[in-house]
Amino acid sequence: MSVLKHIWGDVKRHFLASTSCSGLSFPGLTTVNQSQILIRSIVPNMAQLFSYTACRQLSQMFLAVIFFHGSEYILAVGIHGKSNVTLKSLLISKGYLLAMVFSLLEYCVEIILFPGLKEHWWVSNLGLAMVIIGEIIRKMAIITAGQSFTHLIRTHPSEHHRLITNGVYRVVRHPGYCGFFIWSVGTQIMLCNPISIIAFALIVWRFFAQRIPYEEYFLRQFFGSQYEEYGRRIPSGVPFVK
Repeated sequence: MSVLKHIWGDVKRHFLASTSCSGLSFPGLTTVNQSQILIRSIVPNMAQLFSYTACRQLSQMFLAVIFFHGSEYILAVGIHGKSNVTLKSLLISKGYLLAMVFSLLEYCVEIILFPGLKEHWWVSNLGLAMVIIGEIIRKMAIITAGQSFTHLIRTHPSEHHRLITNGVYRVVRHPGYCGFFIWSVGTQIMLCNPISIIAFALIVWRFFAQRIPYEEYFLRQFFGSQYEEYGRRIPSGVPFVK
């Protein structure tokens, strides 16, 4: 990290020197001096991208994402066999990628303009704890359900599909969704991203609020009164979704 800071210091010095020599200016700023003042106020803060805070928080984020998706694929292959698993088991969609890119852009902008916002370590550590807890809940759900767990909703009966009510399923009906909800919001709390915390919570909640009733329509078709009784006793695991 000290090497990165040293390199950044050289880049900053050369950049500021070049703006002084070239007379670089921005629209709306009447003098070269005003432009240089603006540049000198922003450029030093860009070093925050190489700070301990940024390196720690971003590395935690990347490791969390890599482990989550890699382990999803590995478990799917281990349970269902490689021939029955596609790259969809990585759970990476265009919408998901856009959300992650937005969260990273938000982080970079905020740590440059408002570096103190990222220094609330009790908030960041709370997010890290949520990431770990969410990961554990989801993986427990997958392992407990075994072949009854799939990444795509079953719309037709299968000989391997049975109603799971033991283990973590004694506490919530959809522990996989519960775990992902906690994990996804936790990643943004870990980065101290106020905008993305709200956005992720709303978007992920809305997705599950629509998916759970659709999935449970087929579960009632498959398991009848057995699932009806189970559904009345056990909460869904996603806030405000019955």
